[in-house]
Amino acid sequence: MSRVVVIGAGAMGLAAAYHAAKAGHSVEVLESGSEPGGMAAHFDLDGVSIERFYHFICKADAPTFALLDELGLADKMRWRETSMGYFSGGKLHKWGDPFALLTYPEVSLIARLRYGLLAFVSTKKASWDELETTSARDWIVGWAGQEAYDKLWKPLFDLKFYQYADNVSAAWIWTRVKRIGNSRKSMFQEELGYLDGGSEVLVDRLVERIEAMGGRVSLSTLALRVVSENGRVTGVEAKDGFHPADAVISTMPTPLVSDMIPDLPADWKAKYDAIVNIGVACLIFKLKRSVTPHFWVNVSEPDIAIPGIIEFSNLRPMPNGETIVFVPYYMPVTNEKFGWPDQKLLDEAFSYIKRINPALTEDDILASRVARLKYAQPVCEPGFAAKIPPVQTPIEGLQVADTCFYYPEDRGIAESVRLGQEMAARVPA
Repeated sequence: MSRVVVIGAGAMGLAAAYHAAKAGHSVEVLESGSEPGGMAAHFDLDGVSIERFYHFICKADAPTFALLDELGLADKMRWRETSMGYFSGGKLHKWGDPFALLTYPEVSLIARLRYGLLAFVSTKKASWDELETTSARDWIVGWAGQEAYDKLWKPLFDLKFYQYADNVSAAWIWTRVKRIGNSRKSMFQEELGYLDGGSEVLVDRLVERIEAMGGRVSLSTLALRVVSENGRVTGVEAKDGFHPADAVISTMPTPLVSDMIPDLPADWKAKYDAIVNIGVACLIFKLKRSVTPHFWVNVSEPDIAIPGIIEFSNLRPMPNGETIVFVPYYMPVTNEKFGWPDQKLLDEAFSYIKRINPALTEDDILASRVARLKYAQPVCEPGFAAKIPPVQTPIEGLQVADTCFYYPEDRGIAESVRLGQEMAARVPA
């Protein structure tokens, strides 16, 4: 069977390695970080094991359920009734169900009704093809009107995509609306899932199974260059030396591909280089008490520079009733704020949290942490599907994919699992 080297021990890389090892291949995973998991990797926050970047599970995430069942982890799935909020006009409003929409005071009734129609149509729409060359802005304005876009959508786009905000694919935003909209118990009740113990339960089990099948997960091992001869991959040069391979599966971010794979044709390098990514500084707070009763709160206030907060403990309960809140700052890495010291970001973010819940004080902060990622969110403009190169490269035995290859689906463990399994299936015996 083939010698397979997988670059990256995120969910996609581990899923690819697991399925390749299960097929009988000799597998090694090279991970530059000190722990496996990628964006799902956990860390200790004052005694609580929590992931650096939040994840949740929706009812449409079939690849996740299939893998959990195969790994003997199906009993770790938990479902919980969740809710959304909207902070605007200096007040916290309930959001996400028909009654909340009809009573929301910040936009006109006709804008609310048209917004609800857009959400309903999105959950019923079966195909994204006709949206592929349309911008989210034009699609939303066409269905919900200019007022709904300006007050309900534009502030969120501006604080996630900055200069790219008006040119995001309608197909991309549709899949997000559809995925959440279809994860409900009823029209009035959202229901999301999580793993008991967090994402590390899945990550650890994948590593365990890979190693039990004779594979190896090499941590703190930076891949430097993919090597090929005569049009065929021969291995990976890493910080610790050369790793020979008959097949290489790369899950590194696309902005790194051109430098890491020098033997790619120039036109292929140009395809990877043309994909723009947004960075993120994700702040995590452990608090003495809750901020809101909601899992997710969108924020639309002109003087608050975050698109929302995620009160993760309202999905996955924490020991001793502790509260965990994520505050994501998405931005281009060229933005001055991306280079701010951690404490400056934390101070600003907590000032926003106090705006949402004025009863909170600095004494409520038990612990905090900032996790940064340079390549966190691909910018998927209209026509993005045509920009994505094939997973199989012109170099025989070399496959390349990252989160933008999920398009129009957004980043998530389910899509990572699906694509990882597909790449493993392409490795020749």
